Amino acid sequence: MQSINPLNSEIIKTFTTHTAVEVATKITSGDEAFNRWKTTSFEHRSALLLKLADVLRSRKDELAELMALEMGKPYNQGLAEIEKCAFCSEYYAQHAADYLKKQLIETEAQKSFVSFQPLGVILAIMPWNFPFWQVFRFLCPALMAGNAAVLKHASNVPGCALAIESIMNEAGFPQGLFHTLLIGAKEVDHVIEHPKIKAVTLTGSTEAGKKVAAKAGSLIKKTVLELGGSDAYIILDDADIDKAVEICVNSRLINSGQSCIAAKRFIVVKEVAEEFTAKFINLMAAKSFGDPLQKEIAIGPLARIDLRDQLHDQVQKSIADGAECLLGGYIPQIPGAFYPPTILTNIKPDNFAYKEEFFGPVALLFSVENEEDAIRVANDTSFGLGSAVFTKDVARGESIAETRLQAGSCFVNALVKSDPRLPFGGIKESGFGRELSLFGIHEFVNIKTVFIA
Repeated sequence: MQSINPLNSEIIKTFTTHTAVEVATKITSGDEAFNRWKTTSFEHRSALLLKLADVLRSRKDELAELMALEMGKPYNQGLAEIEKCAFCSEYYAQHAADYLKKQLIETEAQKSFVSFQPLGVILAIMPWNFPFWQVFRFLCPALMAGNAAVLKHASNVPGCALAIESIMNEAGFPQGLFHTLLIGAKEVDHVIEHPKIKAVTLTGSTEAGKKVAAKAGSLIKKTVLELGGSDAYIILDDADIDKAVEICVNSRLINSGQSCIAAKRFIVVKEVAEEFTAKFINLMAAKSFGDPLQKEIAIGPLARIDLRDQLHDQVQKSIADGAECLLGGYIPQIPGAFYPPTILTNIKPDNFAYKEEFFGPVALLFSVENEEDAIRVANDTSFGLGSAVFTKDVARGESIAETRLQAGSCFVNALVKSDPRLPFGGIKESGFGRELSLFGIHEFVNIKTVFIA
């Protein structure tokens, strides 16, 4: 297993993968640690999570550099990612005990209540695009609930995966409570089959989610899936266009466009389509790409050369199907997995781009007749992760967000983002279950009824 710098294709480091025996030993170790950890108090767990936040912040420069080198994340965005992980640790340290306290239920019993008990060792299968945040947003609530965890991280970020284990050890968590498994995708089924693995969470592609859900389902093991997305941002006729353009560009280009909840489809009513399009092109074109360690760079290389080539192939297929390219759409003649900000328009329902997810800095621009048409196009997708609507009429925006858009998260006049205080997840082919907030910590517990006659 190797980590390869997408800026120059140089091998950073080669890692020895874990054998089947080593993997089984780590899972057994996790189960032994779980049996001790589940008896600890919330106060004890909370103190360690607060220490975890301190360790993350003390190492943020090192970790941001590691992300830049291993998967091309712009350095300042890497710093923000680590800060978000620290905030998540603090949030669950402060709120988990309340989220998991017994709930007394009045019945004919002398006493009846609901108790929340941990499950055991949870397998987390995580992607490369937010190599720390994706892990910690699962790990913090899982640990506070009393579980243990093993991580199968993306194979192109083994350095980040091992850094997480190092951070856990430095924070003082018990040996064995968290393990990184350096294994390939083909070994995942065997891990799910292990009797000490009690549940699985995956963030990744829809196809990966289907395979993991099928395997876990065949063994009656709980899964939470956060999968792909093709988020629609609706710009209505009364929107603040300058504000909408700024937010839309930032959302499309965050993490060099490699985010499940990045804005991907921009659906603009015809009254403001010309103004929005002109300003959108100008701001997209102004964003610089280059070495992610340079702090002024907005866009780094994509995580791998093959992913950049796949993205370009999607763009070329869309153009061949009749889409018009307003910006970008080429492979730069420089080293590295770079792809420029790109805008496609004139995308008909039979166009290749209409149903696809573009995992990179490619924006799909639609001009529609009115609000009803915008909502129809926004919902005409197999995905349902996030969406946003822009309007000066807040009540109008709230109504559309709450009742009209088919997505797990709907924002008004803001970019879609995850937040430890709010549940996060999707519907349709974007997955099921929720991470974060009260709802996320309840995913990996036994919600147990106790009835005393």
